[in-house]
Amino acid sequence: MKTHYYLSIFPLEALIASQLEPQQFGYYMSMGKKNGSYERMMFIELEEEFGSYFDWEYARQRCVPHEDGSPKHSVWLSVYRALEHVDLGKLGNLHLTTKDGRTLILPPGRYQPDSEAKKYYVFQELSPLTPLVVSRLNPADFCAFLTDPTNKVHVPTVVFTDLKVVDFESYDKTGNIGGIYDKNLEHLRECIADIMTQKGKPSKNVERSVDSFSYQIINEGVYVGHGSEMVMYKMPTLDEIRQQHYEWGRSSMIL
Repeated sequence: MKTHYYLSIFPLEALIASQLEPQQFGYYMSMGKKNGSYERMMFIELEEEFGSYFDWEYARQRCVPHEDGSPKHSVWLSVYRALEHVDLGKLGNLHLTTKDGRTLILPPGRYQPDSEAKKYYVFQELSPLTPLVVSRLNPADFCAFLTDPTNKVHVPTVVFTDLKVVDFESYDKTGNIGGIYDKNLEHLRECIADIMTQKGKPSKNVERSVDSFSYQIINEGVYVGHGSEMVMYKMPTLDEIRQQHYEWGRSSMIL
């Protein structure tokens, strides 16, 4: 059986070896062996082994079928600082698994800036930290800023997503974004006003951490990067989800 290497990015950061195929692995991790977990999970399959930081030999020795021939579900290689030691060139597909074990697969690609610059973005960092942030920076510049070692506060590598934003001029045009802004709408307004008026402050935290995260508020995609190197996983459109990923769309409450 093939050994797969999965980089978990939310709700925990970890590197896990498994003989389960991606869809099976997502179901196992979200639902549990006895269907008792019910937890959404985001993970990326790595294309192959690389470097010497992770103990690949340990994975090869431990990730073997059980005596009855069934596949090994998981061998944990790291639960701390895994992301920063992953070669971005080895990142494969991103998998977004819902609480009932349905998975949407997104291939890696390159970020293309919007032809028309936005005044501001709302970003949800997913790993290694999880603040909700407003920023004047586009995703590529935000990634470079967060991972710049000359900044007093930075991380080696970051995973984040840009979020759908409340249309303050017409709430009816906002669409289905769930309840993420319900409890802090005025605070969000204030944070946006701060970055728009304070030119030396490109970003500001809205919340320091997040306990839960909904796929329905992802706007353009999910980003993984450090410095000028960044991989983008583009979200399908609402019509594409309805036509090609209907069951996942219902499970994720997008449809």
